[in-house]
Formats: sequence, structure tokens, C-alpha cells
Amino acid sequence: MSDMKKYNSCSDYTGDESISVFLAFAIEQYKVYKGISGTESMEILSKAGVLKYLEEYYDTLHTQGARWLMAEIDDFIQNRNYE
Repeated sequence: MSDMKKYNSCSDYTGDESISVFLAFAIEQYKVYKGISGTESMEILSKAGVLKYLEEYYDTLHTQGARWLMAEIDDFIQNRNYE
């Protein structure tokens, strides 16, 4: 038997992996949005400081939709003159 905890319902989930899951979601969404590879997406978001930003403001940002999040990431990168 695995050491992984089994969750019986959403109320059993503690959210411990929430930020990691959100970052993975953002990387994948950005990949599709820009038509690039997952590696390229991760490199861009990491180098531009987006991943740190998403982690720091997770509580607010994770409540928004994917389309809004992609626009927010574009604005973040543009305002830092990364591209």
C-alpha cells in the first residue's frame, strides 16, 4: 500500500499541494496560450519572475480564470520589459 494519503472528499484535502498545482496549471496554460513547449513556458515564467509572483499572490490569483491569468502574466512580463 502506498504512503500517499487517500482523500475521501474535498473537505479532507488540506491544500498542501495547492500552490504547486497552481504553478503547474499556469505553466501548462501559458504553453498552450503561446504555442510553445512546456520547457520554454517554464523557462520564460521562471526567468521573468512570474512563478515567484504567482506563488506570492496565490491566494488572490488562483481564484481567477485561465484567460484572465494569461492576460495577467502578459502584463507582468511586459511591465518588466522581459520580452
